[in-house]
Amino acid sequence: MPAANETLQPEEHTEREPAPRSPVPFALRWLSYLLLIPLVGIATIFFGTISLACGLWDKDGSQQHFIARQWARVLLRVALSPVTLENAERLRTHKTAVYASNHLSYYDTPVLFAKLPFQFRILAKAPLWKIPFIGWYLDRSGQVPIDQSSARSAITSLGRGVKTLEAGMPLVIFPEGGRAATGELQTMVAGAAWLAIKAQVPLVPLTLVGTYELLPIHVYALRPRPLKLIVGEPISTIGMTTRDAEALTERLRNEIHATYIAHHG
Repeated sequence: MPAANETLQPEEHTEREPAPRSPVPFALRWLSYLLLIPLVGIATIFFGTISLACGLWDKDGSQQHFIARQWARVLLRVALSPVTLENAERLRTHKTAVYASNHLSYYDTPVLFAKLPFQFRILAKAPLWKIPFIGWYLDRSGQVPIDQSSARSAITSLGRGVKTLEAGMPLVIFPEGGRAATGELQTMVAGAAWLAIKAQVPLVPLTLVGTYELLPIHVYALRPRPLKLIVGEPISTIGMTTRDAEALTERLRNEIHATYIAHHG
């Protein structure tokens, strides 16, 4: 992405050392292996199959999105992890926006589907479209793949995202590009900011808290706990150009980082 044409003074990233990951208690680990994780898999296949059937006639994706919300709520019940949505009123201020979230866990997506009270599309890595059920759902429900195999492919993918926004459909993006291995916020790419600027829609920070502890990457046992989804103040992109994408991304990261530190016990 082009460099910003205005110099902003971003806050320093005062990263904290990640807390040592304590072992999952024996009983909880085997409860996950024998019951909870299999239930997650069964629910994903069950709701995915229904969604694929609906895709035969559901042209606007509303029915498939409703099914995805039910899947997400079931997964949260299985995980015994209630979610608190903070600053929900900020979700109603704009019909269309780019919602950018930190990415900590497989459970981030269920939290967003369960708690965001409107239909949206997600911008996700193209390889996910090759995974059975998940990829089939992503394709049939109109989600937007981002192909990073080359610069030209990436620009084409972002163009599809802009058209989605211009059609009035909000987008949800994980700007870090993948789950955090340590629970610490990673470097963000400028795609979310670029899309918001090109479509001249707000960029809304979303901060997830607790999903890393619930199910970290490469761990297959759930640790039930309360979760939070905090909605940040929408950032206007009116008058910005794509040269501002890097500076806007830095501002987005600073806001998510500060919110996470403030709410993470």
